[in-house]
Parts: sequence; structure tokens; C-alpha cells
Amino acid sequence: MHEPVPERHLADADATEALGAALARARPPRAVVYLRGDLGAGKSTLARALLRALGVTGTIRSPTYTLVERYPLDDGGEAWHLDLYRIADAGELEFLGLDADETRLWLVEWAERGAGALPAADLVIELAVAGDGRSVRLVPASARGVAWLDAVPG
Repeated sequence: MHEPVPERHLADADATEALGAALARARPPRAVVYLRGDLGAGKSTLARALLRALGVTGTIRSPTYTLVERYPLDDGGEAWHLDLYRIADAGELEFLGLDADETRLWLVEWAERGAGALPAADLVIELAVAGDGRSVRLVPASARGVAWLDAVPG
């Protein structure tokens, strides 16, 4: 992995939405993001903010029980939001019909449960509860991730 961007504090939902929007504006054509953090750390909230900033309309559901939610993107591809908390082993991913060729953006919560069956991360986002807000660290995990973060202001 490469050097992480210094930890940021997200004071409220508006700050989370602003980070999601900044990441969306700089998003490369294809990217894999692992969202890490304890239950309630804000992984789904940040994923929702990023998807909304990418133009996804309608309800953006947490994939807690469905494991994967798919969203069409303006570039003709799809964004997939996965929550692997409930799978027992990576072999279960075979039954989800995941197609890396069609997916432009992967947002994966609990990626360690799918180790070996998922594409490698370009960006790891580490979230934690910090007082009334959240702390976040953006860690590039590939050259694509480095370029992505270089394009994000601030």
C-alpha cells in the first residue's frame, strides 16, 4: 500500500456528503474501494453519498441483507455496493453473479470476508466513530488509487 492521506474528521452528515462528492468528481473510469470500519462507523453512509454524487437517483439501500446492490451509472457501467458481513466464506460470492468486466465502481464493506474472490482495492477508506462525528483515512492501494486521491482537492 501507499502512504495514506492524513486522517480527516467528518463532523456531520454534510461533511460525509462533501467527501463522497469530492471522491465522485475525481473518480477514475474503473475503481475498487474497500470500506473498513466497525458496525455503525459510516461505511454505508459514505457509499450512499458517493453514489448520490455520481447521479444515482431513487433509493440507495444498504446491502446488509441483500449482499449486493447494483446501480446504473451515466457512463453505461454499473456501481456495485457489497456488504459481506453476513457471508461465511469467500466461496459464497460465486453465487452473486459478480462480473468485474461490467462493473465500473466496486464499494465493498467487510472485504476481508471475500479475500481471494474480490478484485484488489484501489482505495481503502477507513472509518471510525470519533465523538459526534467520524474519522476517515483514505489509503491508496494501487497506482489508480494514488492518481484518484491526487485529483481530490484538500
